[in-house]
Amino acid sequence: MSFADDLAGDAARIGAVLDAELARLPAGVIRDGMRYASNGGKRLRGFLVLRSARLHGADEAGALLAAAAIEAMHAYSLVHDDLPSMDDDDLRRGQPTVHRKWDEATAVLVGDALQTFAFDLLSREAVHPDASVRVALIASMAKAAGAEGMVLGQALDIAAETADEPLTLPEIEHLQAGKTGALIEWSCAAGAHLGGADPAPMTRYASAIGRAFQIADDILDVTGDEAKAGKRLQKDEGAGKATFVSLLGLEGAKTRARDLVAQALHELAPYDKEADPLREAAGFVISRDF
Repeated sequence: MSFADDLAGDAARIGAVLDAELARLPAGVIRDGMRYASNGGKRLRGFLVLRSARLHGADEAGALLAAAAIEAMHAYSLVHDDLPSMDDDDLRRGQPTVHRKWDEATAVLVGDALQTFAFDLLSREAVHPDASVRVALIASMAKAAGAEGMVLGQALDIAAETADEPLTLPEIEHLQAGKTGALIEWSCAAGAHLGGADPAPMTRYASAIGRAFQIADDILDVTGDEAKAGKRLQKDEGAGKATFVSLLGLEGAKTRARDLVAQALHELAPYDKEADPLREAAGFVISRDF
C-alpha cells in the first residue's frame, strides 16, 4: 500500500470511531455541528498517534480513541479560528464554515463541545488500563492546546496583525510552535506514552515536521490553488503579516522545510522499517504542491 492509502485508511478508521462516539451524544444542532466540523480532512494528527502507537507496541483500540481525541481538538481549533472575531473565514475543507452554515453562537458552542469531547475520550479506560497514563495524556493535551501551546500561538498571531513592526524569524517560529506544532508534538508523543516508551525522540521528530508543516502552509498561501486547498489563500500577504516566505523568500522557505524533514528523518534513524509510515509522513507535509 502507498502512503496515501495508509493515510486514507487510518482517516476512515478514526472517522468511524468519531461517528460512533458522537452518536452517543444527545441529538441536536450541537451534535450535528460537531460531526460536520470533524468530518473530512486528512487526519494527519490522528495518523501520527496511530503510527507512533504501533511503533511502540501500544494497543490499537486505545490508540484509536486517542487519535479521535486529537482530531476533535483540532476540529475545535478550526471552528474557532474561522470565527469572524478571529480569521473570519467562509470556507473550510471545501465547505461553509460552521458559523456560516449555522450561526456564530452555534459555532462557539460546537467548538467548546469538541474541546471537552476530546478530554472525555481520553478519560476512557479503553484508552489505557493505567489511569496515570490517561491522566498524563489529558494533562499534556491541556498544555498543548491551551495557554502554553495552541491558544498562546493564536494570541501571538492576532497580536502580530496590529503590531508596529513585523515579527522576526525567531518570533514566527515561537508563534507557530504553539499554534501548529503543539498538537502535532502531542500526537507523536501520545503513541510513545501509550506504549510505555520515552517520548523524547517522537517529540523531536514532531517538532521538526510541525515547523516544516507550517512553512509549507505559508508557501501554499502564496502559490496554492484555493479549489484544492478548500480554503481562502493569500490571507497573510493581504494582511501584511510576516511569514516564513516573506522573511526567507520562496526558495529559502522551501529549503528550510526540506532541511527540517531531513532533521525529522534523523530522529527516526534508531527505528526499523516499522517507522517507515512516519518517514513518509515527514515527506508528505512538504509535498503539498512543492
